[in-house]
Amino acid sequence: MCGIFGIIFQDRRQELGRILLEAGRRLTYRGYDSVGVGVFDGDRVDLRKDVGKIEEVNQKLHFEEMQGYKGIVQLRWATFGQPLPRNAQPHFDCRQRLVGAHNGNIVNTRELISTLTDAGHRFRGENDGEVCVHAVEEALKTCRDLGQALERADRLLQGDYAFCLTEVGSGLMYCVKKYSSLYLGVGEGFICCSSDLPSILPLTRKIVAIKDGEYVEFSASSYRIKSLTTGQELEREPYECTLDLEQAQKGTYPHFMIKEIHEQPERARALLDYLEQEQNILETVNLLNKARRVFLVGSGSSYNACTIGACYLNSIGHLEATPVVAGAFGQFYKNFNPHQEAFILVSQSGETKDVINVLNLLESRKARNLIALVNVLGSSLQVRVRHYLPLLTGVEISVPATKTFLNQVLTFLMLACELARIKGQRVPISRQELRSLPDLLSETLNQSPGPVIELARVLKGKKYLYYLGYGISYGACLEGALKLKEVSYIPCEAMYSSEFKHGPLAIISPDDWVVFISTTEDARMSISHMNEVSCRYGKIALIAPDHPGLRLNSHFLIPLVSDNYYFSPILSVVIAQLLAYYVSQELGLDPDQPRNISKTLTVD
Repeated sequence: MCGIFGIIFQDRRQELGRILLEAGRRLTYRGYDSVGVGVFDGDRVDLRKDVGKIEEVNQKLHFEEMQGYKGIVQLRWATFGQPLPRNAQPHFDCRQRLVGAHNGNIVNTRELISTLTDAGHRFRGENDGEVCVHAVEEALKTCRDLGQALERADRLLQGDYAFCLTEVGSGLMYCVKKYSSLYLGVGEGFICCSSDLPSILPLTRKIVAIKDGEYVEFSASSYRIKSLTTGQELEREPYECTLDLEQAQKGTYPHFMIKEIHEQPERARALLDYLEQEQNILETVNLLNKARRVFLVGSGSSYNACTIGACYLNSIGHLEATPVVAGAFGQFYKNFNPHQEAFILVSQSGETKDVINVLNLLESRKARNLIALVNVLGSSLQVRVRHYLPLLTGVEISVPATKTFLNQVLTFLMLACELARIKGQRVPISRQELRSLPDLLSETLNQSPGPVIELARVLKGKKYLYYLGYGISYGACLEGALKLKEVSYIPCEAMYSSEFKHGPLAIISPDDWVVFISTTEDARMSISHMNEVSCRYGKIALIAPDHPGLRLNSHFLIPLVSDNYYFSPILSVVIAQLLAYYVSQELGLDPDQPRNISKTLTVD
């Protein structure tokens, strides 16, 4: 999830490069793969950018030496266009008079590159930030100023983004907010904009809130906020920000884990925007349509996502799908057909060693139909696989996966629905229903903390726990149990609920707690399995739609906000994430850095 910072001073600053470098450093926690700085001095612009970490790139390009009166720094997280110098931001327009950088995703990038190229524009790369600059340049052909051009360009640009733009020789800078974070800072002799508060607060505490669908025209001493749709000017005074820098990174949240849990509705909406563009998903769906079956390969949370994804692809997409733990693939499935079967390799980091081992095996057998689901473009997995889909979650700082897991599952759901459409099969979820999912996620997060905290206080003292689920709920149980183990250190096993009576039921003693996850459709089986526990004096906590029979047969129910069968595991996992987090807080633990594990596992 890219970060941008732009600033304009009343006078020329010899230390401008150092100011921009420090602002960039404070944006690194968002995650990035390339860095660029543009500095303006009169009619001259100095643009330096490259792939790599900010300190490495600075050693080569010496950002701190750059001098001028205004500048832009951008940290890019690749989505459109490989992590290459030509795709690093900021970008020029054709005449090298406009310079701009963005944060977010322009989901119709490929379409706009084609359209604007036909209109005579010359692209230097394939990045959506460059598309923003050329879209404004095209609009300027029929607009009287940059403000109007931004309004017109916005009608072309689809997606969630923030954008910073300036013209060489001008005393003005512009920034746009469209469902992506953006703030304005007002200081003594300067005004700046940024994706995040941490890069502004060392310079000024006077912050102007920018709302979605607005843009700002600002100089070193004044600013004007306008509506993107109407051009109407809006009055808004700065407020005094009292957050410290760590709070600014986490917002009002005490940990990154809970912040990232609450980012899931926004990140799900961004992914849906991307996948709804037919050209972004059609090639992958066509490949799956030709396959005899598909293996879904992952480790940890990614494997758990594969388990739910296999249910979606089998039941909705009518494609035989098998979830496989990456480390076991070579031992259990060595007789795969490299030409007739497809393989979806899932890894949030794109560097997971177990998954890379599977890729090595597939390549050695000349497997053709390889697809990657990754969050880090430019990672080993992504660059070696021809077909890939980005997760678009931005950086995930907390070690336990939350928003990356959810977007993996959502990608599988979208693939299954589009596969059914291409086969002429009935699709049980309409596109409109899918569009409602981010709102259901928000509703879940808004209503759940009370009962979840109450249950966390009950579970915190248990020596062991179980998550049990039937059918599509099983994958959600795997993830719920993993989250609880990661952040609370309480042993917690997930099982297919019908298997519990085949041995593990012997463990249940009076007042032992078992967490069940169920759908309405599976209520009959769930009630049977719940009673196998409760009649041995065990206690049942249930995450499920508010079904009368399920409520009656449980001791503690956390109801889902929807009874949609295919949404149930997604909504249930969000509650399971919250439960794990609040158990960790009851135990006084740091959920962001669990002991003994790391975010990216690159060893066997």
